[in-house]
Amino acid sequence: MDAALRELSDQIDQATQRLLDTARIITEPDLRAPSPLPGWTRAHVLAHVARNADAMRNILVGVRTGQDRPGYTSAGSREAGIEQDAGRPARELTADLADSAMALRTVARQLPGEGWQVPVLMLDPGPRFPAAELLTRRLVEVELHHCDLGAGYGPADWPAAFAAMELGEPMRTWRQDRLGQPAAAELTPPRAPAPWRPGRPLPGSWLGTR
Repeated sequence: MDAALRELSDQIDQATQRLLDTARIITEPDLRAPSPLPGWTRAHVLAHVARNADAMRNILVGVRTGQDRPGYTSAGSREAGIEQDAGRPARELTADLADSAMALRTVARQLPGEGWQVPVLMLDPGPRFPAAELLTRRLVEVELHHCDLGAGYGPADWPAAFAAMELGEPMRTWRQDRLGQPAAAELTPPRAPAPWRPGRPLPGSWLGTR
């Protein structure tokens, strides 16, 4: 992993920590409430981010072992996995979010340098792109879907590096769409997410149990 990819990986670590800090304070009733994404509760959003990490890890494992495999076996299985996991209790869902992120991080940090140039795809059929782009995509997933929780984190909270990052389509449009998102509904009872503290060990602090 070169310096540029390592920097992206570090940004993902920090974004993940912020997301988990928010996820930990969402109560069961709030978890089942609608998110800003049509048809999805907050639980669906968290389940999607977790399964996205699994999909990307699946791709990178394939790259490492010389197998050409997509992140998801099908669009149907992708949706079914999200729907199934959205029904899990809050504590299980948050633990799954952390575990899947940790597993992706481990595989990414171990991938040989040449592996990052291998063309990969998230869903077959679908467009191929260099494996290195997975890190940008993961950062986008974590930052945008953190906003989609409607739990107090929004575009104004994005780090400057992410807000100004050059993104290809459709990621650029997705980020722009969040700028016009309605103000987040308050949690019940209202409480602010625990702040991410610069210098906190990552990812060992995830969930505060590692």
